[in-house]
Amino acid sequence: MSKIRSFLAIEVEDVLLNKIYNIEKDFKNIDANIKYVPTKNMHFTLKFFGNINEEMIDKISCSVEKVLENHKPFEIDISGSGAFPNENRIKVIWVGIKNNSNLKSLQEDLDVSFNKLGFELERNYVSHLTIGRMKNAKNKNLVQDKIKKYHNYEIGKMTVSSIVLKKSTLTPKGPIYENIKEFTL
Repeated sequence: MSKIRSFLAIEVEDVLLNKIYNIEKDFKNIDANIKYVPTKNMHFTLKFFGNINEEMIDKISCSVEKVLENHKPFEIDISGSGAFPNENRIKVIWVGIKNNSNLKSLQEDLDVSFNKLGFELERNYVSHLTIGRMKNAKNKNLVQDKIKKYHNYEIGKMTVSSIVLKKSTLTPKGPIYENIKEFTL
């Protein structure tokens, strides 16, 4: 049985993706060794499952549907930028979401449900959208300046009314994402 690399995500509205793309373009003005995420692939990951079989997709789907019975659509405020693991050792450059108790509650409920299916609990979940991955420290100070520039930048608000189970196919040119199933809150 073939395995499917998959994750659960919140998709971002196009108007906000365009604003995020403009931030990415600003970072591209720096001569740094950063591999950028194509705008069409940008999302907020709720849970990465890794390689799973078809049977597990059905179990995950049932889990998601059960959890969503207790959640309603909610608004998120996309703003700010940062880096993982931190701004002194930049590996990932990201855009975030202001503190949101509805999102936190949804993620925690999903995580507990997935844990019952055998997935590990997330230790330090931080909702973020990856802009790019820094390959080395070339011009790190300029990258740090850009992160600081956008640290409190307001991108915009959107309503989360659905989440999507996605398939990720790795290729030499980068991952290709396909929707497996969309779930409505």
